[in-house]
Amino acid sequence: MKIAVTYDGGQIFQHFGHTEQFKIYDVAEGAIVCSSVVDTKGSGHGALAGFLKDSGVDVLICGGIGGGAQAALAQAGIKLLGGVSGDADSAVRDYLSGKLEYNPDVQCNHHGHGERSCGHHDGEEHSCGGHNCGN
Repeated sequence: MKIAVTYDGGQIFQHFGHTEQFKIYDVAEGAIVCSSVVDTKGSGHGALAGFLKDSGVDVLICGGIGGGAQAALAQAGIKLLGGVSGDADSAVRDYLSGKLEYNPDVQCNHHGHGERSCGHHDGEEHSCGGHNCGN
């Protein structure tokens, strides 16, 4: 299994469509075997789902993510765990141990004029690419 995390300096980057790097973890028998940081090569919202699919990713952990990107990930067969913040390595370990807190209804809309919402868990607010998106 491969798990990808939107990545910036050890932390989960908070806006999927603007991530410049993913940290991809190879997992076997419930343990991380190896990991590497990969550059997205400037891919945008729609291309990132294809990038992850081509990389063999099964699960994505991220902060905020819009509906179009969510649909593209679903079509690619990639499980989405959004609304997560903090240390990337810790998030993957928490996922593998069944302890990762995420928001299954995460949304991020920075392109419209309406209220910006990225979702949150346990009352914690998250930030997406410089926008305050906490509910």
